Amino acid sequence: MLRTVQNIWKVEDLRKRILFTLFILLIYRIGSFVPVPNINKDALEAANQQGSDLFGLLNTFSGGALFHFSIFALGIMPYITASIIVQLLSMDVIPKFTEWQKEGENGRRKLAQVTRYGTVILGLVQAFATTIGFNRIYNQEMIIDANAATITMITIVLTAGTAFLMWLGEQINEKGIGNGISILMFAAIVSRIPQYARDIYQSEFINSDQVFLSIVKLVVILIVIILIIAGVIYVQQGVRKIPVQYAKRVVGQKMYGGQTTHIPLKVNAAGVIPVIFASSLLMFPITIANIWGSSHDWAKWISSNLNYDKPLGMVFYVLLIIGFTFFYTFVQFNPQQMADNMKKNGGYIPGIRPGKPTQGYLMKLLTRITLAGAIFLALISVLPVVFAAAANLPRSVSLGGTSLLIVIGVALETMKQIESQLIKRHYKGFINK
Repeated sequence: MLRTVQNIWKVEDLRKRILFTLFILLIYRIGSFVPVPNINKDALEAANQQGSDLFGLLNTFSGGALFHFSIFALGIMPYITASIIVQLLSMDVIPKFTEWQKEGENGRRKLAQVTRYGTVILGLVQAFATTIGFNRIYNQEMIIDANAATITMITIVLTAGTAFLMWLGEQINEKGIGNGISILMFAAIVSRIPQYARDIYQSEFINSDQVFLSIVKLVVILIVIILIIAGVIYVQQGVRKIPVQYAKRVVGQKMYGGQTTHIPLKVNAAGVIPVIFASSLLMFPITIANIWGSSHDWAKWISSNLNYDKPLGMVFYVLLIIGFTFFYTFVQFNPQQMADNMKKNGGYIPGIRPGKPTQGYLMKLLTRITLAGAIFLALISVLPVVFAAAANLPRSVSLGGTSLLIVIGVALETMKQIESQLIKRHYKGFINK
């Protein structure tokens, strides 16, 4: 491990990329503590002391910037939402987007530009709703002189903060290491760990008389966290390889085909996107209910029952995750298109006839693997919430499977990129071959 770290600093290009990425992350963390103008700091601090189940997950994704109501309060979520929408619309929904997706690098640049415009539009809407919602939830005390001009100014500042984060992510893509947007989310989530540790220490040691039981509880918590991380890595790396044989063809004086390859089907092909979709969809009615006010019975019922840490909300959460996992996986991997392409190129799965039988075989395998991946995503998303409730952790400690999946996924992907850079220069990396 130490030898690998030494090898990283020996490669000048890799060293510059890592230092540049760390510099960008430093800017991001400083900006997370710069408040927007016309904010009542005392009212905001009092509200933060009360905690919030509704905005806990969003606050984690923003690295605590949401509860500070800083210029980066929205985080990078509008960009992620816009990119997911553009990606889904490119799947034969908008013909122009589908055409751009097939154009290669030029088409990807056009789609990236559309995503930027979508980020600004979504940022404006979300900034306005967040500003109004926070001010109403906290009894009209958060914003000083809350008139139309002040709210407009705060909305523009929050949107500009999101646009700046989007630009920082693109700079990491060009001059840093790893995927820029993913690295920013990784940094935001990891930055909350010290605060969680302080809150747990405060509740278990400072405010508790049973120190021995607290130590035992912390040991159990660490063991469970390690087991969950190991399970996530094991499933995230899981791939079912379907062998494919290509028949030999003689064209003129050259022979083509004849090689054996495979189709990799990942157990969790959808990644963390179904969890993000499910969280956003489940949070939408709760947000509306909280903004509308607690004086209506229907708003109280929604706020009390549809949160994902409540039994009914958890059931809806699991069902949404499973449904979105199947939807997104089959959008990405089309068994019919794959079977047709194999047939055109003279490829076949050993023991399976080309055409319809191949399509049925791929559909059957993909359904089984996706079901396993969907159940895995649902368990990982729910298990930390159940565990936090069972361990009676403080409300401010917002443990979620989404955060865990993002952190582990980004860490694995960044490690692979560093690995490839070291292998190019004949250095040994992290993974033992």
